Amino acid sequence: MRIEQTRDIATCQRLRRLVFIEEQGVSEADELDGLDEGAIHLLALQDDRPVGTARLLIKGAAGKIGRVCVLPEARGTGLGAALIRAALDVLRSQPGVTEACLGSQSHATGFYQKLGFAVEGDEFLDAGIPHRHMRRAL
Repeated sequence: MRIEQTRDIATCQRLRRLVFIEEQGVSEADELDGLDEGAIHLLALQDDRPVGTARLLIKGAAGKIGRVCVLPEARGTGLGAALIRAALDVLRSQPGVTEACLGSQSHATGFYQKLGFAVEGDEFLDAGIPHRHMRRAL
């Protein structure tokens, strides 16, 4: 399995459509937010087949990790953690970026805590799904 930066936004969007829109019931309007062109995209490949993705947005000193998804057949393999570690490495390479933040689905906060993120603030709804803001220093 390998994770690489990509400009193949269409493939990343296909993965996100499968996981967020088809599997989790997120609306297309919520998923396709118009921010993809200005983002850094990571693509996870298993035997040259796309199985996961993440999107990074830079705003000042913060890098926001979002749109993290892994296809069902690749879950439980450590790929999700590998995607987050790769995202943190990319953020560390960006001039002036000193922290990473994300909006975790509430059920996944423990996963991100193991990767050094801390929960901030109250639970909120994003696309109808309970989330928590999380942050960590780089």
